[in-house]
Amino acid sequence: MYDVMIDLREHSQTYMQWFGTELSDTNRLSLYIPEGIAHGFITLSDNVEIHYFMTAYYKQESQTGVRYDDPAFKIKWPIEVAKISEKDASYPDFRRDSV
Repeated sequence: MYDVMIDLREHSQTYMQWFGTELSDTNRLSLYIPEGIAHGFITLSDNVEIHYFMTAYYKQESQTGVRYDDPAFKIKWPIEVAKISEKDASYPDFRRDSV
């Protein structure tokens, strides 16, 4: 899979910048994603398993997001996004006060 992180921490030197990398069973990489970093991914094969380790319990009411093709970030995905959930496709353009 190709994994992307976007820095949404307003006082960070890398605010609004993104980083992407391929994670696979071949390269055996993993990521630590700190609080304030948005996270998204696209699968590059048919069989993908994702394991999350969280610092807090999931709360649906706290969930927010940014759209994969948001012009504020200009993310370069390695392949075209062919399928996306309704929820993920419906996020509005990023505004600083939205997260």
